[in-house]
Amino acid sequence: MAFLPDGRNENVKRGLKTLPAASCSSFIFCTFACRSRACVRVRKNIMMRHCLLLAVLAAILGSCTRITALQNTRDFEYKYEVAKAYFMEGRYGQAGMMFAEVLAVMKGTAYAEESLYMAAMSNFLNKDYDAASQYFRKYYQVYPKGQYVEYARYYCGLSLYNMTPDPRLDQQSTYEAIKEFQEFLDYYPYTSIKANTQEIIYSLQDKLVEKEYLSAKLYFDLGSYTMNCVYGGSNYEACVVTAQNALRDFPYASAGRREELSIMILRAKFNLAEESIDSKRVSRYRDCIDEYHAFVNDFPESKHLKEVERIFAKSTGFVAEHAPKNEMVD
Repeated sequence: MAFLPDGRNENVKRGLKTLPAASCSSFIFCTFACRSRACVRVRKNIMMRHCLLLAVLAAILGSCTRITALQNTRDFEYKYEVAKAYFMEGRYGQAGMMFAEVLAVMKGTAYAEESLYMAAMSNFLNKDYDAASQYFRKYYQVYPKGQYVEYARYYCGLSLYNMTPDPRLDQQSTYEAIKEFQEFLDYYPYTSIKANTQEIIYSLQDKLVEKEYLSAKLYFDLGSYTMNCVYGGSNYEACVVTAQNALRDFPYASAGRREELSIMILRAKFNLAEESIDSKRVSRYRDCIDEYHAFVNDFPESKHLKEVERIFAKSTGFVAEHAPKNEMVD
């Protein structure tokens, strides 16, 4: 008798001894009747689960059978229609595979152009951007005057855009995306999506600027460390060159990023002057003064004005004290 918890079985046993025989029999009958009803419910639940599992398996097997039959059929027009149906249902992975199967067979037919474009779009919506970019590029190369060529060029660039990595990584796909969008605007200068395309190009350029900014900042943070300067020069000089190249190569960078690059140039030049040998300090402090004027001219309301004024004051003071007397300080 193990159907009561907490040691209450002994109490039940003692109670049974004091009950009449008929009462004991009734008690035992009720107990086993309850157990029987519980067992029946458990069996029903198990049977229902088994039936549900069998139904799911049957559906899977039936689906697999249909897919196998579809793959084995030589009726490619039927496959083409099924691929379009998959696309309309949002089953882009299956649609892409089906369109890829019919492409080679449909070549030269009335279905070929649409099949190629739909294969590209299926992969794009399935977020396989690498395959999508290849299909879109193939489309506008094979059908330069095709029905969907404008969209193919745009979505080729958008596929590459979606593959662009973190700014700290290699930006080859970013350059490719910019090139693709610029060519798109060259072909369609009056397109209805011109403004959107230009915004995407600016965002891609910002990513390239960010990479250059991070490179310049790395050189600045390394500072006077020299073990990485195996070919001469210093990290501050490398920082200045990298930041200046970024400002020159990306004139449409955001004002905030241009300001950060400019203040980094001024800081690097000042730190370089501070750590220079005596024979170079005057000329390098003069560089700081020139950079100060350029900075305050470009960013008259900068949040860094107090810092640049301090740099300017120290630079002019040093030049005034150590420059030859016939040279004037700006």
